[in-house]
Amino acid sequence: SVQAKALSEYRSETLQRFTAEGTEQLEFLNMPNVVLTAKHTTGKLTIHGMDSLEFLISANRGEEPRPLARIAPSGELSRIMLALKCVIADRDSIPTLIFDEIDTGISGRTAQKVSERLSYIAGKHQVLCITHLPQIAAMADVHFVIEKSSTDDMTITDIHKVSAEESLAELARLLGSDALTEAALSNAKEMKEQAGMFKETR
Repeated sequence: SVQAKALSEYRSETLQRFTAEGTEQLEFLNMPNVVLTAKHTTGKLTIHGMDSLEFLISANRGEEPRPLARIAPSGELSRIMLALKCVIADRDSIPTLIFDEIDTGISGRTAQKVSERLSYIAGKHQVLCITHLPQIAAMADVHFVIEKSSTDDMTITDIHKVSAEESLAELARLLGSDALTEAALSNAKEMKEQAGMFKETR
């Protein structure tokens, strides 16, 4: 129909913008060789139109893009999803986003960039993120600590919200300091202050 054709043309135009913006986000997240594209085909008319869309991605130079749906769960996949969520943050109606293992295989500057993008998303959605990296943890508005303990016949997992003071101590531990020295706590405090300054600009 005329309406389905118009919708298909709109989707095609939007798809080009979406993949371009997604590529920019992924490059920011230290995936410089990424190729993000989409396969757009038309076919039988249904209630949703006549289009079929499939996203394809290659994260490494020389690799053929393959379907996003076939990428095994990993930190890389979490970064891809974070990038795509950044593109649609203003239009996405999902209230809560959960990121687990987003810190797998990253460190240093990449971790900082991931934390900035998570903070951006958190300005528009509730974000739950499980992490062991201080750069990412420092950016959070609220911290919870997850602890496991065992008895003779069971393992218990406990999660509890920590105070601002306890949060600094946990951040100092993530920075690699089991001994909570003044220097370690000062480093953690500085990291939290820098994160606070960034959040004021988001």
